[in-house]
Amino acid sequence: MPVNSNDSKPQGMVYLVGAGPGDPGLITIRGRDCLEAADYVLYDGLTNPRLLDFATRAVCQSVGKHGSTDSKHSLERKSPAEPIWSQQQINARIVELAKAGHKVVRLKGGDPAVFARTAEELEVLIAEQIRFEVVPGITAALAAASYVGIPITHRRHASAVALITGQQQSEDAPQPIDWEALARFPGTIVFYMGVTTVAQWSRELLRAGKAADTPAAIVRRCSWSDQSVVRCRLDEVAEALTPASKMRPPVIVIIGAVAALGEDFDWFSSRPLAGCGVLVTRSAEQSDELLSELSQMGAETYLQPAIEVVPPNDMNAVDEAVRKLAAGQFQGVTFSSANGVDGLFEQVLRSGFDARVFAGVALATVGRHTAERLKSYGLRADFCPAEASAFSAAGLLAALPKELANQQWLVTATNRSRDELPKGLSSRGAQVTSVLTYETKPVSKLKPGIESALRGGRIQYVTITSAAIADSVYQLLEDYRSQLRPISLSDAVSTRLNELNWPPASQASAHSSEDLLAAVVEAFRRDAK
Repeated sequence: MPVNSNDSKPQGMVYLVGAGPGDPGLITIRGRDCLEAADYVLYDGLTNPRLLDFATRAVCQSVGKHGSTDSKHSLERKSPAEPIWSQQQINARIVELAKAGHKVVRLKGGDPAVFARTAEELEVLIAEQIRFEVVPGITAALAAASYVGIPITHRRHASAVALITGQQQSEDAPQPIDWEALARFPGTIVFYMGVTTVAQWSRELLRAGKAADTPAAIVRRCSWSDQSVVRCRLDEVAEALTPASKMRPPVIVIIGAVAALGEDFDWFSSRPLAGCGVLVTRSAEQSDELLSELSQMGAETYLQPAIEVVPPNDMNAVDEAVRKLAAGQFQGVTFSSANGVDGLFEQVLRSGFDARVFAGVALATVGRHTAERLKSYGLRADFCPAEASAFSAAGLLAALPKELANQQWLVTATNRSRDELPKGLSSRGAQVTSVLTYETKPVSKLKPGIESALRGGRIQYVTITSAAIADSVYQLLEDYRSQLRPISLSDAVSTRLNELNWPPASQASAHSSEDLLAAVVEAFRRDAK
């Protein structure tokens, strides 16, 4: 699009991105890239809030149903939660941000070209000479074939598809639907946004001659973990979508012979954690493996770190430890977490040194994840417990030599560390220097998307991987604790949860994401009985 090259103001850019039907894994790579680069994200209320995790540097603001504001950074802070925005208000906000030079993502559920009012936004952008890009997404009708097992085209049943908006009954509809022609349509009919008008459009189809026993499938929240399907006849659809039913938006209704198919093709609802919502409370980096495994098992996952990692208030001790390390005064260093590795290395680099300060030093890690972080800096752990069940201070002590007399050992610690490891090293004759390489503080506010999911009852379990996280989550989820079941990583975590009078629903058998996943599955299966 041509722009005025004489205009000295910074040029903004608008990306109209299709969020897909619900599962955040269904967004395109291009859509994810746009979110990662965005300064602002204006998102529909029914898009999955987990997509906002890609927008790490953006101000994220809901402009649709269930309006809320999430100011992730300090560019702008708007509160309280806003009501439903009109299309004119959305257009004005997009133009305002783009003219200020920002990269703006307009995140839309499904595909921007399917009942998303994209044309109205594009017309404004063109009139204002604002650059834009439209990024396709997967619309619910197409996702239904994969996630519900209903192929909307079928060589024996349907060679054509009609997508209809159930809101076309309104006065501003561009033209009335030819119901007789639609009733004769030789293929599959898919109604979007038809919950509130179901009595009207289903009656019109029947009056126009569509057979009352035509198969129908009502699909709610396609590709979400709590996806549900009601199979019925055309003349039963209105009754199935009464206000008393649980089939509230987002819903599509598939009408035609193909709607009778799918039960044999349904892989989605047969997964072990289908319909289960899990809140994961460690950082994204520490939780990647667990989040992926939970999703593959069918769970709807929500990420809400419970503690924030910050540098120590006093850097003098760690600075002195780095100088002694560089001078060759330590024979060994222990790391109890990946954050401890990062904290020490950051100070090593700030002090003008590099990995060579560890030459000849024995390196010990409490577990595989910590060892992997050490490896990312080009170093291998000399000592690490072999089994996940031993990933603890006691397990590390068991892996270390029994005799450490006259050796100097550096223990990297945090403000929540216990003294088991320093005492164990000292009992073997080592001279121990323990320094804080990072500190943790509890997170005090839930992300808006998480709060919305909690209010909607979509989360049943919360994973707790440390006593510090237990304390933080207990306060953070004060209004929702009664509806959540904690899943504990260890005996120490379970002890703390019991002290808080919030007993765990299940406990992992060892300190690993695989065992924590197994504990979630165990609790879900037991509770489902």
